[in-house]
Amino acid sequence: MGLMAARRLPKGTRVNPVRLGWAIEEPRKDVIDDLAKRAGVSSAVVLEAIIDHIQPDIPTVGLPSWMLKNQGALPIPQAS
Repeated sequence: MGLMAARRLPKGTRVNPVRLGWAIEEPRKDVIDDLAKRAGVSSAVVLEAIIDHIQPDIPTVGLPSWMLKNQGALPIPQAS
C-alpha cells in the first residue's frame, strides 16, 4: 500500500492561520500525528478538531474541571 498525502483544508479556507512557536513532548505529538495519519488529514486538522471537541467544556472564566484536578499539586513518582 503506497503512502497517501494527508488531506489539507482547501487553500484560502483559514482566515487567520498562525504557525505555532511552542514545543510539546514527542509522545503527545506522536498521538496527534498517528490520529492524523489514520484519518488521512494533517496534524493541524486533528489539533483543531480536538480543540473544537473540548471547547464547550471550557468556562468563560477560570479553568475546566479536568485541569483543576492537580492544580497546585506536585507530581509524586510512583513507588516501584
